[in-house]
Amino acid sequence: MSTKRNGTLNKEIVWKAIKDAFKKLDPRIMARNPVMSVVEIGFVITLLLSILPNFFGGTSDRGYNIAVSVILLVTILFANFSEALAEGRGKAQADSLKKTKQDTKAKLFQKDGYIKIVDATELRKGDIVLVETNDLIPTDGDVIEGVAAVDESAITGESAPVIKESGGDFCSVTGGTKVISDFIKIVVTSDPGESFLDRMIHLVEGAKRQKTPNEIALSTLLVSLTLIFLLVCTTLVPIASYIKVTLPITTLVALLVCLIPTTIGGLLSAIGIAGMDRVTQFNVIAMSGKAVEAAGDINTIILDKTGTITHGNRMASAFLPVKGISQAKLNKVAVHSSLHDETPEGRSVIELAKKAGLSDKELDKAGTVGIEFTAETRMSGTDFSDGRKIRKGAADSIRQYIQQQGGKVPGDLESITNEVATAGGTPLVVTEGNCVLGVIYLKDTVKPGMRERFDELRKMGIKTVMCTGDNPLTASTIAKEAGVDDFIAEAKPEDKISVIKQEQAQGKLVAMTGDGTNDAPALAQADVGLAMNTGTIAAKEAANMVDLDSDPTKIIEVVAIGKQLLMTRGALTTFSIANDVAKYFAIIPAMFMLAIPQMKALNIMNLATPQSAILSALIFNAIIIPLLIPLAMKGVKYVPMSASKLLKKNLFIYGLGGVIVPFIGIKLIDILLVMLQVA
Repeated sequence: MSTKRNGTLNKEIVWKAIKDAFKKLDPRIMARNPVMSVVEIGFVITLLLSILPNFFGGTSDRGYNIAVSVILLVTILFANFSEALAEGRGKAQADSLKKTKQDTKAKLFQKDGYIKIVDATELRKGDIVLVETNDLIPTDGDVIEGVAAVDESAITGESAPVIKESGGDFCSVTGGTKVISDFIKIVVTSDPGESFLDRMIHLVEGAKRQKTPNEIALSTLLVSLTLIFLLVCTTLVPIASYIKVTLPITTLVALLVCLIPTTIGGLLSAIGIAGMDRVTQFNVIAMSGKAVEAAGDINTIILDKTGTITHGNRMASAFLPVKGISQAKLNKVAVHSSLHDETPEGRSVIELAKKAGLSDKELDKAGTVGIEFTAETRMSGTDFSDGRKIRKGAADSIRQYIQQQGGKVPGDLESITNEVATAGGTPLVVTEGNCVLGVIYLKDTVKPGMRERFDELRKMGIKTVMCTGDNPLTASTIAKEAGVDDFIAEAKPEDKISVIKQEQAQGKLVAMTGDGTNDAPALAQADVGLAMNTGTIAAKEAANMVDLDSDPTKIIEVVAIGKQLLMTRGALTTFSIANDVAKYFAIIPAMFMLAIPQMKALNIMNLATPQSAILSALIFNAIIIPLLIPLAMKGVKYVPMSASKLLKKNLFIYGLGGVIVPFIGIKLIDILLVMLQVA
């Protein structure tokens, strides 16, 4: 099991956040948060009134002005602290990643074949380097020769080594990881400053993140509410003057600060940063906050079968000859078809034949040319210098190939392939020239716990679709065993894109997981593309999220975190706006009841004095921000349920709670202030 990154706070992070809270008082920085910027302007005005009590015709009560000024400053600092705290955790993670960037040396192959020791920073795309036991991999690349165990704990937190080998979807290596056995040759796939580790460091530094569309929309709403309450407070002056009531400027500032959505305004940035931080704690690197938010609204998930739902390394488990062909003949030709196949699948064919007693001389590649597998032909094989052409591939592709060669398909071939497919395996048909010799039975198994995971997604209202290049029978068996909602068999890369586009055309948001180069187009098309870290560079570059643990089921956690982010923002917005009701009943009566005794009827909290009422509301408005920081950082707990039930639950907790809690809090603070005055 993977080890999650440490997301806990420590004294160093908290102390730095406190210092950053003061640095963020810079008006140029505060301008990025219009709500808190208004509070800062209010602080400046009350500070001036504290120094010059009669400034702008203000009240001469210097102590009252100072108290309001201090409370406003504390409010701003608490809001800045929440943002700095969230940023601090991201920066701490970035610092831990930077430790893996050392002055690494690389063994670079020269044109003459000799090896030259160079700095890793001198490597460029296309260079070929040798990495041996106990060497750090200098930069990102693909393995082109050799097999090695690689320690990726510096990146993933996972202590178990990962086997990296040439061919297939497990050839990608990451700079900063370490080879702990054997050796590999890699071709460099990134220039300095463009490696995966460099991108990770940049992405987890939350201070540089861009606001998401939902966050921008909410910010616009908060600014609109602030302008509305500013107009309301401004119009109170002529109304009060008409009824011959003098409203102190300090009191008007206090009213404005209490009515505008300062709670959510102070926590909004922290919620977004913490959302990305929670994803990172699950060892998933999100390329943007937009991707995390989109995950919360996902309707459909497209999953690649091989390596995602199943273990991925399909291994040859049997050679099944057609009628009239000997077992020895099929074993020999099956090996010849895999001479140049460097994938785990191809090597398993050779290993199985060796166990069956095939001699090593049959592995001689002299006079042969390898034919690589392509998504179009869905075949691979070997051409011999004597004219022999041996192929292996999907049953339908081989049928077309045989017919083009003028051959006939054996009558029992279909029954053999159906038998393999029904058992959940993948049949690879082997042919020599225009003659079919038999079937290689490739066996792959569904990962444990997949059915339960897909049940969770169904509870979230998310549809799962499995895409595979296997035949319909094999696909049907795997789909039934795994518990997916739908499947697409014999899928080509363009088929995956087509499915995603069809879902998107219906107004749905689609997520896609994958690890291979052939998954890259679909990962780019999907609203949320989650690539596996063990996958190819192409897949990781196309996706907007990368799972460092290479666990495709992690998409469930990503979706839950996305929903949690949206819920947290909505819950705290509801709570913040609901707070205004209690503050209204605290401040409005206090402003007018001396001149209008009838206003005492609105003092339902029975607050002691007008000044204590205003100060109590202001103090509560300030302290509620740090009290909600843990919720903003951790997020509202998400439990799979229908949208209507979720809405009712959150309205009850954060809507009704947002009304009740301030009444209790303001009353308790008022009692405390009275006790302090008496003392």
